[in-house]
Amino acid sequence: MRNAARTLIGAGIALALAGGVAHAAERSTSMELTSSAFAPNADIPSLYTCEGRDQSPPLAWSELPAGTKSLALIVDDPDAPDPAAPKTTWVHWVLYNIPPATAGFASGVLPAALPAGTREGLNDWQRTGYGGPCPPIGRHRYVHKLYALDTLLPVLQPATKAALEKAMQGHILARGELVGYYRKKK
Repeated sequence: MRNAARTLIGAGIALALAGGVAHAAERSTSMELTSSAFAPNADIPSLYTCEGRDQSPPLAWSELPAGTKSLALIVDDPDAPDPAAPKTTWVHWVLYNIPPATAGFASGVLPAALPAGTREGLNDWQRTGYGGPCPPIGRHRYVHKLYALDTLLPVLQPATKAALEKAMQGHILARGELVGYYRKKK
């Protein structure tokens, strides 16, 4: 009888763990994140960089999972300062509490045009808003990461990438990513 009870308990634990794994897998689905300005893994046009108008590229997303309460966007450069010897990840844009009904942003979106409730965080120039690619040397990757969250986040002080990533822990339903490249022409 004791062995049968252990077998049943073991089976129950195995089922619970399997359910947890299935739930975890369900929470890590991907979303589609695109730009009409550049294809995935292609060059970002100079219009969206420090050599152009330094405006944000148009972005669009789809396939948000059920239960999405807000979105967060981080754009960063993991190749700073030199892709041959990267030392830091340079943050270009931080947005959070984007309403889930939002399907994307137009090119050059200004703070006043962001959807109601959207919060801007600090980039590594210590200012809010978009700061375009401006690599000092070499061809850098610019990773646009969109997160679907199961909650609306509190106001972050300071609203840095690190603070946002910490606040998102345990709340990410899905993630989408778009990578573009840029090398200065001058």
